[in-house]
Amino acid sequence: MADVAADNGRANPAFGRATLIALVIANMLGAGVFTTSGFALADLGTPWWVLGAWVIGGLVAIAGALSYGNLARVLPASGGEYVYLARFVHPAAGFIAGWVSMLAGFTGAIAYAAGAFAVYALPGNSSSVRANLVASGVIAVTAALHAAHVASGARVQNMVVGLKLVLITVFCVYGLASGVSGGWQGLSSATVQPFSWSVFALTLMWISFSYSGFNAAVYIAEEVPSARQSVPVAMVVATLLTTAIYLLLNAVFVLVPPAAVVHGVPDVATAAAGFIGGAWLANAVRLVIAIALFTSVSAMLIAGPRVYARMAEDGMLPAVFRFGHRAPVTAILFQAGFAMAVVWLAQLRQLLSYLGFTLALSAAATVASLFLIARSQPAQREELRYYPWAPLVFVVATLVFAGLAAQRNPLEMFAALLTLATGGVAWWLTSRAQHGK
Repeated sequence: MADVAADNGRANPAFGRATLIALVIANMLGAGVFTTSGFALADLGTPWWVLGAWVIGGLVAIAGALSYGNLARVLPASGGEYVYLARFVHPAAGFIAGWVSMLAGFTGAIAYAAGAFAVYALPGNSSSVRANLVASGVIAVTAALHAAHVASGARVQNMVVGLKLVLITVFCVYGLASGVSGGWQGLSSATVQPFSWSVFALTLMWISFSYSGFNAAVYIAEEVPSARQSVPVAMVVATLLTTAIYLLLNAVFVLVPPAAVVHGVPDVATAAAGFIGGAWLANAVRLVIAIALFTSVSAMLIAGPRVYARMAEDGMLPAVFRFGHRAPVTAILFQAGFAMAVVWLAQLRQLLSYLGFTLALSAAATVASLFLIARSQPAQREELRYYPWAPLVFVVATLVFAGLAAQRNPLEMFAALLTLATGGVAWWLTSRAQHGK
């Protein structure tokens, strides 16, 4: 069977393998890695356990990338979880996954990343109105870029991601080198405390959120030339690179400065940078984080609207959301407008903690569809690499993390179930309208 992209003439040379790798890295490498390990060190006490948790999180993400790569080989179509669950499980399951993306997943994540960009880019005493204006401006600029010209948007995205990687690498080399000359004080000052599997598992849960986004390439698979080869390779390469970057960054954060400097600190990156190089390095790291958040907003404004465009082409959303000549312009503008509205409704940011739980369930269900494919389409099983171990590892680990999240904060589970329930109602109304009932 030929590539879907080749069949409908939608393949875009701008979405080559380098662009796919940049897209995945931009989706993964956001605020999480710069804010998580201070709390992880406070919980685990030892830097080596913190780094071990990041290694395990990376292995789970790699299993997820391999699993989504298998889905892309079987069906290289845009739309992410929506298209896979709709095709391989049931249209209702796909609709609910798309509903989650539109109502919470991309919209909330874009608003949060843009708001965090404003926090890092502006002086500490900036007003909330000014911060919201900056966040809205970032969303508007990236949306206009991707709606106006796909190739230009991809080139800008690639260049900024490249700049981000260079700056992070320079910081890691400088930080680790200074640690060698001055002694890695994080090791000598670490507190010794009894190891707890439950605490370690909760740390893994939070770290797993920083690895989300490894599947970003599947959202645009239909526009990728030779998608069956390029999409799986790009996701695995990008996930491996991001895992390596996470380990280097966290080595700087928890090994170089004394534990007291970063212990329980929410902004662990700037705290570590301030210890290593003073105010100038802390400000430089704030700039790097702002660039990382800018690329996150940009990447999600590429991926998210493709879900709505695919749903519109299947009759699940109004036809106006369909693709234009090269890009789903209306869907991009809708996504940007919706995210900007959330930026100004600041209290909604407090609900973002439930997104990890909601999206984890959607990702686990999507990867689990591989087991249905292998059973119902035996001929396709030869296309499934590392089956069944990769999907089994990902699904089990994801459900464990989600269960821990629900146990720690039942409100997150309730909000997620409410989101799924509203998606079910929306599906019922849509299906009735389609059948004229």
